[in-house]
Amino acid sequence: MPRMLETLTLALVLVPCLVIAIVFHEVAHGYVAKLLGDPTASERGRLTLNPIAHVDLVGTLLVPGALALFGGPVFGWAKPVPVIKQRLANPRFGMMAVAAAGPLSNFLLAGLGAVLLGASWVSGAQFDLAATGSPLLVDQAGDALYWQSGLYFFILINLFLGLFNLLPIPPFDGSHIVGGLLPRSLRPAWERLQGVGMALIIVVVAASWVFGTGWLVAVLGAPMEWAMSQYLGLADWVARAV
Repeated sequence: MPRMLETLTLALVLVPCLVIAIVFHEVAHGYVAKLLGDPTASERGRLTLNPIAHVDLVGTLLVPGALALFGGPVFGWAKPVPVIKQRLANPRFGMMAVAAAGPLSNFLLAGLGAVLLGASWVSGAQFDLAATGSPLLVDQAGDALYWQSGLYFFILINLFLGLFNLLPIPPFDGSHIVGGLLPRSLRPAWERLQGVGMALIIVVVAASWVFGTGWLVAVLGAPMEWAMSQYLGLADWVARAV
């Protein structure tokens, strides 16, 4: 398969996986917030699986497009689901639960992807992309397995999105979890950092562009490798069971 066609095919596989992962992540935040007393997301029509409702012009379109165009690491975000802390029945623990719901939804989606991958696995194919020498999974004859490749990347993207959002950097989900665990005296200062979260995201993007993504690999590389091995182990178990 020509390199350009491989790249286009890979993009067609990745984009739906990314959209599903982001949409469920945001809806999970809003749904848990509603369960805990804050129906803001529901009132504003954000508890929907329609991707258009979650698209952020800058974070979902302009920033990733510009980074891809100029050769930087592709990075972006969706429009955050609105949550009003004061409307939650227990603001402190409510915000922690709402924050944790997003990554948890991604880990659950990755589990679903692993089960489907195992159930649809082809005898003689390989889970390891590096071993195939192709950007897509292949069978024994070297033919691309599009459905299985999509599920493989679906697992990978959901694991990355879940782990990345657990980083304690405002306004990522991990920062809200840390904020709830902090002593009362330290919480106001931590919450003020949430107000400059967008600036911190820009710093992360700039650092990735200038210094590369090595820092990200150093932070998330080992957890990603371990998590991926566990989910592929689940897929392998399902494949053997069926």
